[in-house]
Amino acid sequence: MNDLTSNAVREKTSQSGPPLSEPRPVNVAGATPLGLSQAEAARRLAEHGRNEIQREQTRSPWGVMLEQFRSPMIVLLLGACGVSAMLGEHADAIAIGAIVVLNALIGFAQEFKAERALLALRSMTAPRARVMRDGYAVQLPAAEVVPGDVLLLEAGDVVAADARLLEAHALATNEAALTGESVPVDKAAVPVAADAPLAQRTDSVFLGTAVTRGTGVAEVRATGMNTELGKIAHLLASTSDTDTPLEQRLERVTRTLLVACAAIVVLVAALGLWRGQGWLAVLMSSISLAVAAVPEGLPAVVTIALALGVQRMAARHALVRRLQAVETLGSATVVCTDKTGTLTTGTMEVREVWGANPHAVLFVSAACCDASLGPDGKEGTGDPTELALLRAALARGIHREEIERDRPRVAVRPFDSETKRMSVLRADGALYVKGALEVLLPRCNAGTEGALEAMRMLSGRGLRVLAVARGAGPEEEGLELLGLVGMADPPRPEAVTAVAAARAAGVRTVMITGDSPETAQAIGRELGILLPGEDAAERIHARVTAEDKLRIVRRWKERGEVVAMTGDGVNDAPALREAHIGIAMGRTGTEVTREAADLVLTNDNFATIVTAIREGRAIYENIRKTLVYLLVGNVGELMLMFAASLVGLPLPLLPLQLLWINLVTDSLPALALVMDPARAELLSRPPRRPDEPMLGRSQWHHILLMGALEAAVVMGVFVWADPVEHVERARALAFSTLVFAELMRAFAARSATRIFWEVGPLTNRLLLGVVLFSAGLQLAIYELPAARALFGLGELHLWELGLAFALGLIPATVLEVSKLVRRWKRG
Repeated sequence: MNDLTSNAVREKTSQSGPPLSEPRPVNVAGATPLGLSQAEAARRLAEHGRNEIQREQTRSPWGVMLEQFRSPMIVLLLGACGVSAMLGEHADAIAIGAIVVLNALIGFAQEFKAERALLALRSMTAPRARVMRDGYAVQLPAAEVVPGDVLLLEAGDVVAADARLLEAHALATNEAALTGESVPVDKAAVPVAADAPLAQRTDSVFLGTAVTRGTGVAEVRATGMNTELGKIAHLLASTSDTDTPLEQRLERVTRTLLVACAAIVVLVAALGLWRGQGWLAVLMSSISLAVAAVPEGLPAVVTIALALGVQRMAARHALVRRLQAVETLGSATVVCTDKTGTLTTGTMEVREVWGANPHAVLFVSAACCDASLGPDGKEGTGDPTELALLRAALARGIHREEIERDRPRVAVRPFDSETKRMSVLRADGALYVKGALEVLLPRCNAGTEGALEAMRMLSGRGLRVLAVARGAGPEEEGLELLGLVGMADPPRPEAVTAVAAARAAGVRTVMITGDSPETAQAIGRELGILLPGEDAAERIHARVTAEDKLRIVRRWKERGEVVAMTGDGVNDAPALREAHIGIAMGRTGTEVTREAADLVLTNDNFATIVTAIREGRAIYENIRKTLVYLLVGNVGELMLMFAASLVGLPLPLLPLQLLWINLVTDSLPALALVMDPARAELLSRPPRRPDEPMLGRSQWHHILLMGALEAAVVMGVFVWADPVEHVERARALAFSTLVFAELMRAFAARSATRIFWEVGPLTNRLLLGVVLFSAGLQLAIYELPAARALFGLGELHLWELGLAFALGLIPATVLEVSKLVRRWKRG
């Protein structure tokens, strides 16, 4: 190129603004295009837009806060708070309002992380790119690359757009984030079918992938949202977060309570009006019933139970980004997992060496190598395949540094995707060669016997096979085939155990990978995912794209399964978002995947998922038994208040007394109940059916019977105390009896089958402390005149408090005896 052309380019560039880097001439061989002109590039930029991934609409802090108030339970509590305030019951209104605010703040603190999945995609694009403009190579922001630009690529570059190769010299790119392929993909300027799977488009490079070796020249075909990365962004935007099973079950329970509460309130109000009671008295009775029916502490109990699960999982290397995800994992029936880095180590390893002299095979492999290991002998720089060879050689005492010192290189033919081989001529006169067997076999005149059969055997086991040969002189002819090296990304030892544990727990493990079917099935069998006689199509999915992963997750969901999805690449993000629970790898995962996930594994270990499943099941079990405990109290209160209204007696309990019972007597033990430790046998039984309600027939049967028993005991003592003549004393006795009944029943609520002493009195010390603390508060109310006046209570003698405690033991005793009776009947 002459100086006149250079000056013209510089003049044109200066007119459009100072260049980001000084244009420099490039020796473009053959018919390589000289690139677009600056004017044409500007026109195309205006036509196609900037080469950027569009950002997704994020939630505002106010939007996140408002979502905390969308459950029916919270709406009901807000209504009760408002009505109490209008009636002048300020203590009631403040107590209920404090519950709602506390619950909202906990949820907000846990969930306020903006939806940054698409924003993270933008960080994967190259900040700068080298392109040809007017015959010169210039460096410019990647956002200014347009279709038709000619990209110049070399090792270490992040590809700035989707482009078709014009030239490729030993070029390879890491496309794991897009395809899941665990090794770099060799590229060549040889056209392939336009509809070929993404992992097989060796004539193209893609936005966001990294050049691991070689150089190349490519013409840009797509930018921004039209790239493969942009298509994933579209998929990600089209997915939606799914309500967790816990949210769905709790909402059904809440709606049942609301319907029952509304029906009883209307019935009692109609009864009061029919008897000629005033509107204020009727409204007061209705509020009392509403307060009695609603377990005010439930939102806080559930939130704190999940927050506790977050802490427990963090100690087990699992960071939870969404509270409900803690329990959802315990409901999982299917875990769709990526292979590379999750089930496997994520690094290539020599699994088998075939040949008469394995030491010689590994020596030649190390002698024909450009990679370099670090001082630790594990990490290094260079092609992952060559690093695997060097590690295997080092294990046999072969050091590449010694080879380079004792036998310096004379000439090198680098690996090329067209020749499919590499050779190094060294000072000892020997030629060291490695490459594909089908390429080396015709060049060998010795050592070839049995090679093809060994190749089929190794390939059938999912190994990537490399042939190794040695010759004399510079020509790659008359070689001796020394042997074959079989490599693969090996399974993590703990993953084998974890897959077996998941199977024992009734959880299917489904492997989804971008690797070949042979490799995928071989690893699947080794891991125990695929057992003899099982359908590989159900358990193993190979050569999948981002669309395939999304389709697989949706298909499992349509079958009624609760789906967990793990992944680390950008192509996993849409499926992670669509699954009931998305699990990202914290070490190897991209920022995109982490932001789309509900759970992040800090150790990238599949075994952590199984541990988290056990923790999730424990949380669900604790929430369910706590909910039963709370509802027994609420149903008992509701029956008590309804029965008194029905027979025309004064209200046995005032709204503030009911709030005290629900918030202090019930909620504090409930908080301790949800902290019960996980039982070891949780992983020895199948997962809950996806359609199983939070409260089934047996739970409702228990709630109604125990609630009726508590109501009968309290009503009995209330009537005995003569509420017509001594209403404050009768209320005081009924109040204490119900409080002690709730506190004692908390011990029996820990297990549906084992009595308190079998569970272990000291296995939940917090519950023991809470019961003593709550009992102390209850007694303190009667000792403080101001407290008695606030609660509208009469004074009780010590023997009357003893009577209340004795009567309060009745429900817990009946519950414990019934466990023994059921056990005796079962033999």
